[in-house]
Amino acid sequence: MTALDPAPRSAPGRLPIADAAAVRRATVRLVRADGRAFLAVLGLNGAAAATGLAGPWLVGRIIDEVRGGAGVGVVDRLAAVILVCAVAQLLLARWARYVGHRFGERTLARVREEFVDRTLALPASVVERAGTGDLTARGTADVDAVGRTLRDVGPELLISSVQALFLIGAVFALDPLLGLCALFGLSGIGVVLRWYLRRARTGYLAEGAANSEVAEIVATTASGARTVEALRLERRRIAASRDALETSRRRRLHTLFLRTVFFPAVELSYFVPQVLVLLVGGVLLARGSVGLGAVVTAALYLQQLSGPLDDILMRVELLQSSGASFARVEGLAGAPRAGSADTPEPADDRIDVTGVRYAYERGGEVLRGVDLTVRPGERLAVVGPSGAGKTTLSRLLAGIDAPTSGTVTVGGVPVVALAPERLRRQVVLVTQEHHVFLGTVRDNLLIAEPAATDEELWASLAAVGADSWVRDLPGGLDTRLGEGGRRTDGPQAQQLALARVVLADPHTLILDEATALLDPTTARHTERALAAVLHGRTVIAIAHRLHTAHDADRVAVMENGRLTELGTHEDLVAAGGAYAALWRRWHGEGAGERPA
Repeated sequence: MTALDPAPRSAPGRLPIADAAAVRRATVRLVRADGRAFLAVLGLNGAAAATGLAGPWLVGRIIDEVRGGAGVGVVDRLAAVILVCAVAQLLLARWARYVGHRFGERTLARVREEFVDRTLALPASVVERAGTGDLTARGTADVDAVGRTLRDVGPELLISSVQALFLIGAVFALDPLLGLCALFGLSGIGVVLRWYLRRARTGYLAEGAANSEVAEIVATTASGARTVEALRLERRRIAASRDALETSRRRRLHTLFLRTVFFPAVELSYFVPQVLVLLVGGVLLARGSVGLGAVVTAALYLQQLSGPLDDILMRVELLQSSGASFARVEGLAGAPRAGSADTPEPADDRIDVTGVRYAYERGGEVLRGVDLTVRPGERLAVVGPSGAGKTTLSRLLAGIDAPTSGTVTVGGVPVVALAPERLRRQVVLVTQEHHVFLGTVRDNLLIAEPAATDEELWASLAAVGADSWVRDLPGGLDTRLGEGGRRTDGPQAQQLALARVVLADPHTLILDEATALLDPTTARHTERALAAVLHGRTVIAIAHRLHTAHDADRVAVMENGRLTELGTHEDLVAAGGAYAALWRRWHGEGAGERPA
C-alpha cells in the first residue's frame, strides 16, 4: 500500500492524512508484526511459481524429443510429469492463499485495533472540529478497503508478482536475447503504469475526502433534523448536499477516467512481447542459434505471463484506492493526542481557573479573563444569561478545549495535559446529549466500570431514579436496548448516562443541562441524589433551573464572558445584583418551571 506522490494536505480542522513515507513505514511495521507468516507466504508462492515453470519447459522438451525421433513412451512419461507438476502447483498455490488470507485477517485486526485506540485518544475538540462524518468514513469505508487489500488484494498481488518474476527469469534462462525482447515488449506497460501512478493517489484521496464530506452533511442533517425544520433551513441543507454530491461525482469521474486510459493501454501491451519473441525466435531458429523447443517454451511462458500481469495491474488499481484509504486511516497517528501518560499526578482535587480567555476559530472571544477556584468537595452552580460563556467554561474545566490564554489546572496540573484514562477518572462532563449503546442495560452500565457487581449496578440506577423502569423490563439488566431491542426515550437515556457517572465515581462532576430532559421534580430529585451518592466529590452544575443554584454551596454568575458575582445563594440574593434579579424573576414565575 504505497504510492509515488505525497498526500495532499488536509484542510484546516480536518483530520490529517498520512504521506507516502508514513504509509510505507506503517506497511513495513504491519509486515514485521507477523513476519513468519509473511515469509511463509513468500516461500509457498515461490515454490508454486517454480513448479509452474515445469509445464512449458516440458512441452518444449516433448517437441525436441519428437523431432529427434523419440517414441510415444517418452511423450507419455513427460506428460505424466507435467500432470504431477500441475497438481503440485495447485496444492502449493492453495496453501499459499490459505496462509496469505490468515496473514491478512490478523493484520486487519491490528489495523482495526490501532484505529480504535487512536480514535479514543483523540481530544473531543479535535473530533468536533473535524466532524463525525470524516471519522465515520475512515472507520468504515476506508478500514474496509484496507481489509480487502490485506485479505484479498495483497496475497493475490504477491502470488502474481512472484509468478511473473519466475516466468521472466525462465525466458532469460532459455535465451538472454529472447528475455531482452520480452522486457522491451513490456516497457509500454511501464510507461502507462507510471502515468497512472503519478495521478491515482491524489485522485483517490480527493475522492475519499469528497465521500467524507457527503457523510458529514448527511450525519449532521439527520442528527439536527428538528433544528433544520425549526429554522427552515431545508433548502440550504439540500443545496449543501447537492454541492457535496456534485463534488463527489466529479472526483469519482476523474478516477474513472484514469482507469479508462490505464486498462485498455495495458491490454494492448500484453501481445507485444509475445509477437517480438516469436519474430526474433524465428530468425534465431533459422540461423540455428536456438531450438524450436526453446522458442515454443518462451512463447508459452509469455502467454502464461499475461495472467499474472493482468492480476498485478488489476490489483495495482485497487492498491491505489486502498492505499489512499490506508493513508486516511494511518493519518490518525499524526492527530493531536489527549494528554500524556508522563504528566505528573495532580496533588489534590482543587481546580484553579486563572486569567482564562477563550475564542472559537470562527467567532469572537467568549471568555474574557475568568478567575475561579473550586474547592474539593464543593457544590458550585454556574448561572447566567444565554451566551454568557457557561458551557464554554464547562468544556475548559473538563479538558475538552484548551484556553486561548490562561490556565485551568487540577491539583496544579493542566487539565488538558492529563492522559484520557486519568482525565476520565478526574473530571467528567455530562451534557443533555446522551447515547444508548447497542447491547443490554448491563452492557451500557459496565462501560463506566467493567468490574461492577449487580448490586452496584442497581445502586447506580437507584441513585438516578432509573431502577423502577429497569426492573419493569422483561429481562431487567439483561434486556437488550436500541435497534432490535427495547427503545429508550430521552429521559431514560439521560438516566442511564447519569448512572454511568455514578459507577465511574469521578473526583469532579460537571453537569451541563444533564437533567434537562427530565421533568423539574425528577430533575431536582436526581441532582440531590447524585450529590448524596457523590458525597465528598466536587460537583459543578451549569444551572438552567435556579433550584440547582439554591442547593449549591456557592453560586458563580457569568455575564458576557466574565465572572461578575461569586458567593452563597443567600449572600447573592441579599446583594441585590444580577443573581438576585434572576432569582426574583424565576421565583416569581414559579419555581421549577422557568429555566434561568
